[in-house]
Amino acid sequence: MLRHSYSFSVMTLVCAMLAGCAVGPDYKRPDAPVPKAFKEATDAMPTWSGDWKTAEPQDAAGRPEWWHVFNDPALDDLIAQVQVSNEKIQAADAIYRQAMAKLASSRSRHFPTVEAKAGVSRAPSKSSGHIDNEHNVTLSGKWEIDIWGNVRRNAEAAEAEGQSRQANLASTLLSAQATLAENYFSLRVADAKRALLDRTVADYAKSLQLVRNQYEAGTVQRSDVLQSKTQLKSAQAQQLDIQISRAKLEHSIAILVGKPPSELNVPPADTQAPVPVVPVAVPSQMLERRPDISAAERRMASANANIGVAQAAYYPKLSLSATTGLTASTLARWLSLPDHLWSIGAGLAGTVFDGGLRNADKAKAVAVYDQEVANYRQTVLEAFREVEDNLASARVLEQEATIQGDALRSAREALLLVNNRYKAGTASLLDVLTVQTTAYTAETTTLQIMDRQYTAAVTLIKALGGGWHGYDVEVGKVEETASWGAPPQ
Repeated sequence: MLRHSYSFSVMTLVCAMLAGCAVGPDYKRPDAPVPKAFKEATDAMPTWSGDWKTAEPQDAAGRPEWWHVFNDPALDDLIAQVQVSNEKIQAADAIYRQAMAKLASSRSRHFPTVEAKAGVSRAPSKSSGHIDNEHNVTLSGKWEIDIWGNVRRNAEAAEAEGQSRQANLASTLLSAQATLAENYFSLRVADAKRALLDRTVADYAKSLQLVRNQYEAGTVQRSDVLQSKTQLKSAQAQQLDIQISRAKLEHSIAILVGKPPSELNVPPADTQAPVPVVPVAVPSQMLERRPDISAAERRMASANANIGVAQAAYYPKLSLSATTGLTASTLARWLSLPDHLWSIGAGLAGTVFDGGLRNADKAKAVAVYDQEVANYRQTVLEAFREVEDNLASARVLEQEATIQGDALRSAREALLLVNNRYKAGTASLLDVLTVQTTAYTAETTTLQIMDRQYTAAVTLIKALGGGWHGYDVEVGKVEETASWGAPPQ
């Protein structure tokens, strides 16, 4: 009767303790500097729908396939391969799965551990001295009661860590997709430069032949032939050099889609996809979409929970144990009438002296949390900088492209006029060579600006979190896309 009363008292005490709350601070996301608008955004830029509000992480909501705004099927096909075959993404996915396994392990501590044993032993009897056999089967269980929230805080930390790893996976995927898009458009610009050089070389060859004919007729000097030949050979050298840049870009794309460079071939394209006009979000929306910000915020939550784990170590641990089983001296008796064994108990254990170990562990946990807070705020600041940088780039490059378009048209017109004057004998070859060089430089500069515009558009989309909901992206127009090439003769 005394044993049953004792067991009842223990269970009553356990139930009372279970009603307590976990020790340590409950998580509350720290404030971060969030402006209400972007400095570099202009009234002419389209914006996402919605007003400023407090940011709530929505990283798990998924991202639209933002690359479709470029309307390039070849790009769509390549980016589709990134998520499947990119090795960095596979590694990030494996890290995420490790975190999920750790979370499952932490949650398993909420439940008791049960073990089953069966055995046969032979030993001399203390009373008779004879050798006795003993057959036994036992079932034992042990359960640590989570009075102070140690198990709950551990699970809380593991869950936040898992969410952080999930956000890291999304960040790795977004980075790989954006890098591939940048390389792809640089490759397309290289194709346009190669086409320009092919036409330029062909036109320079015609000019050289014309000068040679005039030299043979005695109307020009040999120096004119040499100048024209120099111009042609320089263009031919550049024609070869552009192949190096294109090959490297193609090799980089191959690695991003998880293939050896020898197994990927991106055919040249004759036209360029227009540069889209990217809608600008309010800062709070941007914070909701950036996976790196989500990862930093979740690391804070995990570090905060670990403070509770460290604080729980100051308190004693209560565990319950129970054992039941059957035993018999012979197999026949074990099958017919075995003896029944059982026991139940509770234990309370705590550290009396540790030389300051628990104080050090808690101080470390607090310091780690402070570090993660600083990292989170720095990540937010860097995110705003990236958006502002790319907004400024997009705005200025659009103006630059407009001015450069005017310069290109003027250079083409000047070349047409000087060619006509040269054929009429009223302009020197030096005048022609100078204007040809100016026109070629204008064509090249136009392509370089286009390359930078592509990069700014992709990096702005990445900086905004990789997508948007409820907004149709407007695609900008590129003047004279099909006419890039050698100046007219």
